[in-house]
Amino acid sequence: MRSLWTGSISFGLVNIPIKLYSAVEASSLDLDMLDKKDHSNIQFKRVNEKTGKEVAWENIVKGYKIDNQYVILSDEDFKKASPEKTKTIDITEFVELEEVQPIYYDSSYYIEPEKNGGKAYVLLRDSLIKSKKAALGTFVLRNKENLCLINASDKILVLHKIRYAEEIRSTEDIKVPESKISTAEVQMAMKLIDQLTGEFDISKYKDTYTDTLLKFIKAKAKGKKFHAPKMHVVHSGTKDLMEELKASLSQVKRKAS
Repeated sequence: MRSLWTGSISFGLVNIPIKLYSAVEASSLDLDMLDKKDHSNIQFKRVNEKTGKEVAWENIVKGYKIDNQYVILSDEDFKKASPEKTKTIDITEFVELEEVQPIYYDSSYYIEPEKNGGKAYVLLRDSLIKSKKAALGTFVLRNKENLCLINASDKILVLHKIRYAEEIRSTEDIKVPESKISTAEVQMAMKLIDQLTGEFDISKYKDTYTDTLLKFIKAKAKGKKFHAPKMHVVHSGTKDLMEELKASLSQVKRKAS
C-alpha cells in the first residue's frame, strides 16, 4: 500500500510520527464508458476554454478568484497557510465513540507509526482501549482542514475523517406524517426486533450484487443465457399494522425452526 499522508499525531507534548493508508477499497466492478456507436473508450480531457487545446497536468495550477482576478496558489502556498496543520494531527479532546452519530463519518484510514514512533503509538493505542474513548482532532488533507476521530481497532489505530456540523443538511424539508402508534404495536415491534437481534459480524455480509453482475457479464461474453434469480416480494395481504407485525413474527419463527 502507498501512504496518502505523512506527519505526526500531537498528543499533549507527545509527538508520534505516522503514515496514513486508505482503509477501504471499492468492491464494485471497474466499468468503462464507451461510445454507443462503435464501443470506443470515452476520454475526458483537460481543455483550455479559450484555445480549445488540451492542457498537460504539469501545466495546471490552482487559483481563487477575487475581484474578477485569479490569485494563483502553489503547493508551497497551501503549506505556508498553516504549516503545523499540514503535517500534524492535533488531538484537541477525547470523547465517547458512541456519542458521534454515524451521519458524521466520512472515510477511514489505517495509522502506521514510523520507526521512531512505535512506543508512543502503543501508548496512545493502549490508553484509548483502557479508557474506551476516541481522540478528536484536526488535520489538513488535500488542501482541506478535516475533523477526525482516532480509535483503537485490534492492534492498530484507525483514523476516521468526520464531517463538520455545517456539512450536514437540515432535516426541515423531510416530511414525516404524524401517526398515532398504540402501545400494543410498539410492544409487538420490540418483539420482532428482539427476534432479529444478533451479534454483529460484518463477515456474514457480502456484495452479492457485484458477484452476480460479473457472472452475467461472463455468460453474455460467451453468448450464454443468464438465468437471473427470481425476485421474491413478500406481501402481507393486509394494511393493518398489527397484523403485519404478527405475520412478521410468525415468519421469523418459521425460519428459526
